[in-house]
Amino acid sequence: MPMPLRALLLSFALLSAPSSSFAAQASSPPSAQAQPSGAAIASGHALATQAGLDMIRAGGNAFDAAVAVSATLSVVEPISSGIGGGGFFLLHDARTGKDVFVDARETAPASATPAAFLDEKGELNRDRATNGPWSAGIPGLPAALVHLAQSYGRLPLGTSLAPAIRLARDGFEIYPRLERGYASRRAVMERYRGTRAVFLADGTPPVTGELLKQPELARTIELIAEKGFDGFYRGDTAKKLLAAVKEEGGKWRADELTGYRVKEREPLRFRYRDWDITTAPPPSSGGVALAEMLQILAGWDLAKLDDAHRHHVIVEAMRRAYRDRTIYLGDPDFVKMPMQRLMSPHYAAGLRATIHPDKATPSALLPGQPAPLEDDETTHFSIIDAEGNRVSATQTVNLLYGSGMVAPGTGVLLNNEMDDFALRPGTPNAFGVMGFAANAPEAGKRMLSSMTPSFIESKDRLAVLGAPGGSRIITEVLVGILGYDAGLNAQQVAALPRFHHQWMPDAISAEKGAIDAPTVAALQAMGHTVNAAEAPWGNLQTVSWNKRTGELEGGSDPRNPVGSAEVLPDGR
Repeated sequence: MPMPLRALLLSFALLSAPSSSFAAQASSPPSAQAQPSGAAIASGHALATQAGLDMIRAGGNAFDAAVAVSATLSVVEPISSGIGGGGFFLLHDARTGKDVFVDARETAPASATPAAFLDEKGELNRDRATNGPWSAGIPGLPAALVHLAQSYGRLPLGTSLAPAIRLARDGFEIYPRLERGYASRRAVMERYRGTRAVFLADGTPPVTGELLKQPELARTIELIAEKGFDGFYRGDTAKKLLAAVKEEGGKWRADELTGYRVKEREPLRFRYRDWDITTAPPPSSGGVALAEMLQILAGWDLAKLDDAHRHHVIVEAMRRAYRDRTIYLGDPDFVKMPMQRLMSPHYAAGLRATIHPDKATPSALLPGQPAPLEDDETTHFSIIDAEGNRVSATQTVNLLYGSGMVAPGTGVLLNNEMDDFALRPGTPNAFGVMGFAANAPEAGKRMLSSMTPSFIESKDRLAVLGAPGGSRIITEVLVGILGYDAGLNAQQVAALPRFHHQWMPDAISAEKGAIDAPTVAALQAMGHTVNAAEAPWGNLQTVSWNKRTGELEGGSDPRNPVGSAEVLPDGR
């Protein structure tokens, strides 16, 4: 095992240890600075990180930088996100002290009834659910970019969108993940003439090192820069989107585009040990599950447990939280949820009491059914600026390259988020998980998500973090928070080995090397099924601020070679 990974595994074994270096520092008299010493940005692509830093240098704030990073990722990571998709933005406004959650999740068109996704035998039509126009919800990301710029930024929208426009027009270098992803989705993507015009412009599929130019996407983003909301949801772009969906047999209405609105929601807040945690509310399931898991784990001193029992109790907390996310959670505008109970430390204590110290709880003994989640190909970015503003944002088009369909004349690759609904109760979605009534599609409803952008803050330290990873997003963030609690720096947190349990299927997933052989054997003896050699997953991006020294750090997941984390001293 390479030394860096061995060191990180050792760090993970010390999670929550009160003797960690940072915990030891916390015992000295506090001398917290009022503001960070500069700005820090971590994102899934160096070009997006650079675009955000350029906005800071131009006199913008973290929210202007977020517009630039988000739009640039939409250009250079079409495999993961785009303006044909949606996302969640957790914001902290340093001037007012206000935290706000901007919900730009896609919404269901009225045509997307459960019956529309069944074949002639009454079975789920998997192709319609994941490919082409029927799989696409009404996009939310363009509205979010406009909202962020108008409500929180200080630069003109055209300035913040300029890097994305330039990269779409002039091109960027294709990297291996784009090439591999296209190869895996090629049969679907080449059904659609708009997709062929973008990805087969030279007659051959994308190849690493070539330039990918998207002039029609550049023009679409220019229209957003010029006309704001109307540049996408009305006028020329809207007409082309509606025509494209109709051409391929789908059914969107013009009023579903013009009626789209981002929603500002109150974030969820709870406390874990010395940390105040601010995180995503429904229609994200992440914040509720995170609160349950951490409040369950607060009953143990994890550092005093051996490796097997530490993994055991963390897995059992995961199991119970994922069961509850399935049964209760959905779009808060459509579903009544027992939020007070789910967020309560007393409820967590009751769940903790059901965990046997030496035996796995079979998931079949926790009644209920699991719910749909995002694919790994989501993206996340984190920002702190010199004024103390911060952004934690996760955005997606769902599967690799979303629906596979680019609307001709727009360059917009449509999402396939409809598969995140429970399209047929009790039938697994693309990721082998199921959903039920709380997450059934209705006109205008937002599908349940696992995206978990979060802030954590103690007396001496603040961090912004989040990740892609499908159903594993929430547990990636959980492991990251435990890493910060142990005193790890931002880059160590981004690189931590990962393991996961989502209630159903009843098995622990772990990256190769994340759990050593003796611990695997001990967990198996407790009754756990352990898949201990899975491929790496996720793409955690995080930034942190040491309030005692003013120092900023960035951490970009080493699993993603094109990601980057940069610190701009003094915010310049």
